[in-house]
Amino acid sequence: MIDTSSYLILSAIIFAIGAAGVLVRRNVLVIFMCVEMMMNAVNLSLVALAHQFHQLDGQIFVFLVMAVAAAEVAVGLAIVMAVVRHKDTTNVDQINLLKG
Repeated sequence: MIDTSSYLILSAIIFAIGAAGVLVRRNVLVIFMCVEMMMNAVNLSLVALAHQFHQLDGQIFVFLVMAVAAAEVAVGLAIVMAVVRHKDTTNVDQINLLKG
């Protein structure tokens, strides 16, 4: 049986890869995928800790995070599609459409 610390270490590695992707990449779609990776790392740690402490609270929070992730993808991709129609790029450095 795999212990909880292994899951938490894996979760930390996945979160670090996602955070590095958000900081390094310039493509909006890749940034969204990295944010999703970070949310899944948090979900993994919540489920692992909920299993260790024999509580259902972590799994309930996972459903909440999944709902937020679905809303983020829907709204985020709609905004990206609207910006691509005007600018023809998904590069973050070239998108200044939302400046006031």
